[in-house]
Amino acid sequence: MSKLKGVFLVGFGAASYGILATIVKFANNSGAHTSALTFYQALVGVVSLFILMTIQYRKQPDLIRPKAKSKIKLVLFGTSMGLTSCLYYISIQYVSVSIGIILLMQSIWMSVVWEMIQQRKMAHWSKLVGSLTVLVGTVFATNLIQQDVELSVTGIIYGLAAALSYTISLHASNHVEKQVPSITRSFYLILGSLLTVTAFWNVQIPANLDWMILLKFGIVLGIFGTVIPPIMFTRGIPLIGLGLAGILVALEIPVSILSAHFVLKEHVSLIQWFGVSLILLTVIFMNSRKKNL
Repeated sequence: MSKLKGVFLVGFGAASYGILATIVKFANNSGAHTSALTFYQALVGVVSLFILMTIQYRKQPDLIRPKAKSKIKLVLFGTSMGLTSCLYYISIQYVSVSIGIILLMQSIWMSVVWEMIQQRKMAHWSKLVGSLTVLVGTVFATNLIQQDVELSVTGIIYGLAAALSYTISLHASNHVEKQVPSITRSFYLILGSLLTVTAFWNVQIPANLDWMILLKFGIVLGIFGTVIPPIMFTRGIPLIGLGLAGILVALEIPVSILSAHFVLKEHVSLIQWFGVSLILLTVIFMNSRKKNL
């Protein structure tokens, strides 16, 4: 029963990430500027996590409190989260949400490269094969084999830059200051995200702030983008293990594509679904072998 609960928690956290791009693009189509949306997402996250962190410390006063060095380190790594949001949300202004999420998921093979550079050794053969398969799946998922399909170069560049930033974010979430309680870690990471978003958009933020945007989209983006996922993952992953969690996190891809299809009426061809399936199967293969790597 506990494993089933873990599956639900991690799956819900992944699905929460999956709907963000659709909400942003829908908001863009409704007249909301991306600068305001990313700022509100990070701001709502910081405020919500601060409240949760304060409550947790009051209930459990013996919990570890991070030292200044740990706080600074988490804030610095959190900048990658803010940059990911900025770049990803700009990307989907040039390409469809379904293409945008595939570009973001290039973090799968980028993470393997990151790991090789960090450990200074060649990755296991299964990771190399998996990385190559992801690239093949991307060709199908983005429908590049159709000669009449034109993809925005600008959108691709922003999407791949977001994937690189996302790779750093994943590293931070999984390895940086793990001794610090999860909600506290999330607070400082999202604080770094807020600072980055503010610096990235700078004067465009006050020019586009609107209380209606906050009420309509900002609160939802903050809750589903920065509050729910870390809490769900923290509670769910210990119940099911990292291997199964890594597979469930990939639910972000089909959820993102399906939400864009139903809400934004984006068309996804069979050959694109084949590419998506290939990427998902690769994620399952790579994570199912983790215990042997």
